[in-house]
Amino acid sequence: MENEMVRVIIIDDEFPARKLLSEYVSKLPNLQLCGVCEDAVHAMDVLQKEEVDLILTDIQMPELSGLEFIKSLKKKPMVIFTTAYKEYALDSYELEAIDYLLKPIPFPRFLQAINKVTERLRLKRQAAPLDKEKDYFMVKADYKLYRVDYANLIYVEGQSEYVTFHLKDKKRITAYYSLKRLEVELPSNEFVRIHKSYIVSLSYIESVEGNMVSIAGQKLSIGKNYKDSLMEKLK
Repeated sequence: MENEMVRVIIIDDEFPARKLLSEYVSKLPNLQLCGVCEDAVHAMDVLQKEEVDLILTDIQMPELSGLEFIKSLKKKPMVIFTTAYKEYALDSYELEAIDYLLKPIPFPRFLQAINKVTERLRLKRQAAPLDKEKDYFMVKADYKLYRVDYANLIYVEGQSEYVTFHLKDKKRITAYYSLKRLEVELPSNEFVRIHKSYIVSLSYIESVEGNMVSIAGQKLSIGKNYKDSLMEKLK
């Protein structure tokens, strides 16, 4: 689990709780905060745009409770419930929550819960066999099937429900795909997401200046939620 980022969103209708959890997340270098939401409706929007490993959610919230929200998800990230009420503990474990934290949450107790998360991810990734021979993937576009070699892929640009693959030979392929899916499928030691609209090849990065990446003659913006992950991979 070393050097692997855990992507987190926080959901709580109370500002002090959001602030405290955000501070706790910022203290741990293996956590990357991808969103802070006042309610489950805003959290749904974040989950549609981001690949999230962990949800930190309150239970009693307006419109949709934390329990109802987690039950509604088809693909469930790991969950830690953060609440002032003891009575929902059994319900939370029926949803296979990693932990159940009672407010006010001391940092050592928060850290204990995060250690459970990192151990769960470590075991999961250990169990997943890697195809070390594969150095390409196939993309359907324009009624054709294209082979895209990792070595030739400079960066990927997201455009609503489509993405454009920018290749070394100046060729571009636009296909019905999602950056969220690509972020999972592309090898993490070769590619990194730098913005909600861009995934880039580490091999082609020429320089990083401020919040801009120079890559193959292009300047691409770095999103504030992605810079730490980028700089970690460039070390």
